[in-house]
Amino acid sequence: MINKIVGSFDEAVADMVDGATVMIGSFGGPAECPSYLIAAVARKGVKDLTIVGNTGGWGPDLLAILRERMAVILTIPEDWYDPGLLVGRGQVKKGVLCFPAAPARVLTPFEQGVLQGQVELELMGQGTLCERMRAARGGIAAFYTPVGVGTVVEEGKEVREFNGRKYLLEHALKGDYSLIRAHKADRYGNLVYRGTARTFNPVMAGASTVTIAEVDEVVELGELDPECVVTPGVYVQRVVVRPKELRPWDEAM
Repeated sequence: MINKIVGSFDEAVADMVDGATVMIGSFGGPAECPSYLIAAVARKGVKDLTIVGNTGGWGPDLLAILRERMAVILTIPEDWYDPGLLVGRGQVKKGVLCFPAAPARVLTPFEQGVLQGQVELELMGQGTLCERMRAARGGIAAFYTPVGVGTVVEEGKEVREFNGRKYLLEHALKGDYSLIRAHKADRYGNLVYRGTARTFNPVMAGASTVTIAEVDEVVELGELDPECVVTPGVYVQRVVVRPKELRPWDEAM
């Protein structure tokens, strides 16, 4: 019987090792962030990670400031743990990101790491990043794109001309783990999303050797409308259900 549900977040990331490439499916807000999986990676303490995603995260200290200053207009969840948690703990050696900086006067952990020479940055546009991940999932080794021609992005890359226009060669980007967030799943690993979770999460599913989905709810087989399933279970290896009550990141689970 196929059952991809695992009992805890710690169990879900138990085989992650130092030096892993970890895709983290967050656009930048709490609703689409696999917070409890990130917390589990922090507890495990693996180091020299390469993280792939849209941002390097805010980190706990900046999130606390945001939570206080924006309390009048919105509520920021207490259990929002983003990639900045891993960066701030010294677990990240490189980030493959689109927006490594934050619109704040205080530097994020990732910005601090880059400025201090402790963290490497590979910067690219969102479309190119998504296409590199899609290529990995589809078994495509590389592709050509006009994005970045004539800029610093072009440095060190093959350039070819098609129909009078220049294109850069971009290689597929495959991860060891994809940590993603979805709304509902069944035990086969079929996923549906809600709101902004349907940004980077679906494209990261299947782009790594192991895809782990953090979900709000697990339903019985047949309860998910096939027309609403965005990520088929074939792309998902593990599913973990978020706790109903808030838990601090360093609490074992």
